[in-house]
Order: sequence, then structure tokens, then C-alpha cells
Amino acid sequence: MMGDKRQLIRSKAPLRISFAGGGTDVPPYSDERGGAVLNATIDRYAYCTISPRCDNEITIRSLDYGLVEKWHACGDMFRYDGNLDLIKAVLNHFEVDRGFDMFLHCEAPPGSGLGSSSTVIVSIIGAMAEWLNQPMSQYDIADLAYILERKELGLAGGKQDQYAAVFGGFNFMEFRGQDTIVTPLRIKSDILNELHYQLLLGNTGKTRDSSSIIQSQTSGYVQGNEQVVEALERTKQLAREMKDALLRGEIRRIGGLLNESWESKKKFTSQISNDRIDLIYETALANGAVGGKISGAGGGGFMFFLCEYDRKHNVANELAKLGVDVVNYNFDKYGLQTWRYQDGPAH
Repeated sequence: MMGDKRQLIRSKAPLRISFAGGGTDVPPYSDERGGAVLNATIDRYAYCTISPRCDNEITIRSLDYGLVEKWHACGDMFRYDGNLDLIKAVLNHFEVDRGFDMFLHCEAPPGSGLGSSSTVIVSIIGAMAEWLNQPMSQYDIADLAYILERKELGLAGGKQDQYAAVFGGFNFMEFRGQDTIVTPLRIKSDILNELHYQLLLGNTGKTRDSSSIIQSQTSGYVQGNEQVVEALERTKQLAREMKDALLRGEIRRIGGLLNESWESKKKFTSQISNDRIDLIYETALANGAVGGKISGAGGGGFMFFLCEYDRKHNVANELAKLGVDVVNYNFDKYGLQTWRYQDGPAH
């Protein structure tokens, strides 16, 4: 006997790598002096599926955490207790009062340095807005993700991850007080292909707690540490210089700017790098990399290197000996996507 078709609402949002300017998107620096970031999304995604129910039961399944949570939609606010609070914040915002099943998974672990937690919340907001037929602009979704993650839940961090996940592609972002301006970059396919050919992405295998690193960086700025202030100012300028180099197709110059970006970033706080990361970096440069950096706040996660095209394989081989997992990837140009699907029975 044929079963009823089940409606599924799905979303996917891409993870990002940050080329320059990361850290200048974090308040109070971004509020007081303005920040600028250059980033790009890759084909690693956070996915969210919503399957509406006919009752008031809510089931959340998180593949990444191996969690299954059962809640009840009764119109009351969900209390934050450190358990799936990102989801609760979205449900509270949308005032969800009906049942559904939600399935979540992300193609990078928390602490990867690819903006995974912000990308997850963007995917949830996207699916929820699609399900509830609430039209939201790209800025609306990114703004809401930032407010829920940073202000509602008080999680330390900046603004670039949410906007990257929503807009997708290569973006130059400027942060001025409460305003965020996203400028999508139109880069010739020849330049993109060459950048991809020379850029190696690897997972150091060590995840880290970005919030403690960001808090250390923020306290250095608030206390007026001259080295931290100068490093933030320089990394903001490097984001602009790297954007210009990218648009002009000056790939080798990007390598040098990445190197300088990494040196500036390490001055934010002593937690950015460690002996293992320094060894990985030195090994990459000794075997054909021109420059590179950590993708996120620091301390571990993903790193990427711009390599001499005919020595990229050398870099990959030597990094593999250090336990770095070199990953295949492509750039993503779409950002957040949502869709609906009618799922029929298996038989």
C-alpha cells in the first residue's frame, strides 16, 4: 500500500576560508575603528532538514554531536542550558508553536576554523524561514544569525562567518559600527582556476576553542596593547591589498600578503599559534609554499597555503607526514540555498 508523501524542507550553507582581516570583524574593534575582511566559501556545507509533523512534538537529530533531543512546542520560550542552544535561539525567534523533525549535519567539525557554528545557525534560519514562508533578505538572515549567536547567546566572535555563509563566493566585507557592507567580487574564471590550482587546504587535526582565543585578543585591544592595535590595523589594510591583488590576478603577490597576514595575526594573542602549527608552517614554506595562514581564530583547525604550482604536491606530501589531512575542495559561489522536496515511500 502506498504511503503518504512527506514534505521535506532543506537548506545548505557553505563554510568559508578567511584570507585576511579576520579579527577586525570582532567588537569592540569593529565598532570603534571599522573592520575589513576578505573571505571565500568552499564546497563544504552545513545542512538542515525540517520535516513538519501533525502534532506538537519536536525531534532534533544532530549527526555531528550524536544527539537526539525531543522537545514539545507549547508556545513557551526554550531555556538556554548549553544543549543545542543555537537551535533553541532560532525557535524562540520564530516563535515556533508546531511540531517538526529536524536533522542537522556539518561537513566540518566544531573548532575547524571554517566558521562552522555560524554556518549551522544560518542553515537553520534558512530552512525555518522557508518552512514558515517568511521572506528574508540575505542581510536579514546574516544579521539575525549574528544577533542570535553573539548577542542572544553571548558566544564570542565576529561577523564575517554569518555573512559568508549567506552570500557565498568571494566577498570583501566592511564592518562600520552596526553596519555591514558585503561587496561580492567578480573575479575572472582564469584567476579563480589559477588560485584554486595553487591553493592547498589542510586540516591540522586539532580543533580548538575559538572563544577563548577571541576573548584574549579582545582584551589585548581593550587594554590598549599597542602591538595588538597595530596588528589589527595592518591586517585590515592587508584585506584591502589582497582584494586588489585578487581582482588583478596577481597570485604570487597574494602569497606574500598571506604570509604577512599570518605574521600580523600571530600578534593578536600568543594563543594563535603553537609549536605544531609553527612546524607545519615552516615545513610548507621549506617545500614550495609561498605563504599561508590558519583559516579561523587560530590554535588549530584548517590551514591553507599558496604554493608554487609544480611544488604543491611536495608540500602536500610533507604536511601529510606531520599528520595534516590535505583535502580536495572547490570554491562555492551560491551561498545559502533552500528547497522543498516531497519524499515518497521506499516501496
